[in-house]
Amino acid sequence: MLQASEIQKRFTHLQQTVSEASRTCHAVATIPKDLMKWVDELDNECKSAKKVMSSRDEGRIRQWVDDLERIGDRAERACQQAGGLDARITNAVSSMHSELSDLKRQLH
Repeated sequence: MLQASEIQKRFTHLQQTVSEASRTCHAVATIPKDLMKWVDELDNECKSAKKVMSSRDEGRIRQWVDDLERIGDRAERACQQAGGLDARITNAVSSMHSELSDLKRQLH
């Protein structure tokens, strides 16, 4: 398990990555609704995560990251199924998903 300070640093970076993906998706009017739904859900979860992170409960943090990664999986699938999306969108979603997967691996 990562140290608390490293978890906080990684979480801050994750928040920035998710927020950037959300901004990128919202900037394009033709984003499929299901992709936007998953990106928005991730963004909202990250914004409301202070309680989870401040709890210092490793099991709760792991579960929360697992849940985020599942949402990230859905966003990535929606992105792949949409096909033909702007490279900025696919890169933002892929980066967000990679960040989630990497954090999950490091927490387990």
